[in-house]
Amino acid sequence: MSQPVREWPASSVGEAPASGKSVFREYAEAFIVALALAVVLRTFLLQAYKIPSGSMESTLLIGDHIIVNKLVYGLRMPDSIFGLTPLANTIPYGKYLFQLEPVRRGDVVVFVYPEDPTKDFIKRVVAIPGDTIEVKEGQLYLNGSLVQPPPGTHYEVPPDQRENSPRDIHEPLKLEPGQYFMMGDNRDRSYDSRFWGPITRDAIEGRATFIYWSCAGGEDSPWIQCLYDVRWSRLFDAVR
Repeated sequence: MSQPVREWPASSVGEAPASGKSVFREYAEAFIVALALAVVLRTFLLQAYKIPSGSMESTLLIGDHIIVNKLVYGLRMPDSIFGLTPLANTIPYGKYLFQLEPVRRGDVVVFVYPEDPTKDFIKRVVAIPGDTIEVKEGQLYLNGSLVQPPPGTHYEVPPDQRENSPRDIHEPLKLEPGQYFMMGDNRDRSYDSRFWGPITRDAIEGRATFIYWSCAGGEDSPWIQCLYDVRWSRLFDAVR
């Protein structure tokens, strides 16, 4: 004789018990979770930046919008959270909790501007700890060898007419452990380590990865104009 089939209560098959939450509360909780995830993503993983000056031409143009990988070098605590400043050194603001990849020569990085920690700069790493850097007549020398400028570098003033400034003459400097020398690709229009010295490892926030948007109108263009002035050929270009 066949056994009877047992029937389960309908509530046990694919039906969730009532939670008692209002629709408003569910949406509010979803919004809070999404906001928290966005803050974590922006703080520790990826962040978008806009290029406001021509110091990195022609690698990066005014109006380029880029994505920076903030986890590539390790987990770095932000310099502040929601504008809060460090409290009695209880939180290691602006410090790496652990490091992953090393910072390499040639990396294009975003870092804390040493003369104003509220600002971020983007430059190329041209020298790393142990290197000796020198600038003679506007030419960069690394460990005694001439370094050719990046393709497309702009020189606005002929070498024989340049002023006697750190941009064109910089005495030999050997970098100590944890120091990095930064320069813009457009060397004659870049305010960089030639003026304010090397930066520390902890100042580096992340490495530029790719251009996700580019507006030919520049920083001050209305957003609606950017829809017509898109540099389509630059979209999703890797930053090298």
